[in-house]
Amino acid sequence: MEINVNGKMLPLSNVSADTPLLYILRNDLGLNGPKYGCGLGECGACTVLIDGVAARSCSIPLSGVQGKAITTLEGLGEEGKLHPVQQGFIDEQAAQCGYCANGMIMTLVALFERNPQASEDQIKNELAYNLCRCGTHLEILRAAEKARQLIAERGQA
Repeated sequence: MEINVNGKMLPLSNVSADTPLLYILRNDLGLNGPKYGCGLGECGACTVLIDGVAARSCSIPLSGVQGKAITTLEGLGEEGKLHPVQQGFIDEQAAQCGYCANGMIMTLVALFERNPQASEDQIKNELAYNLCRCGTHLEILRAAEKARQLIAERGQA
């Protein structure tokens, strides 16, 4: 069995088709961007992009991603050039413990791919189901605004 992760076809062996994608990403492939949070797909810590759509990897079986492109936090930027959303989080210091950052970033990347000039209300709506226990919500919103500006400047999402 193979899966497409961050633009590379990766072989998997001795894995069950019903294994949650998150376990494959973290345990088998060593990708630590997506986090195990609730295990129920409710907190957002495990968010990845599947064919460009934000999805909760803890509740998607391996069989559900066959033939699809998976992007993790590690696959967003290029060497020496972060994705605008990643750069916005750094510029605005939008992480306290950082546990929710993966889900927030991946959700915003998907939003800005669909709508590079998303309004503040659209951003808030998109992030509504990503939980942050540290209370960095204002910094995260500033990071989203910064990312929106960087996307406009760079002409890319």
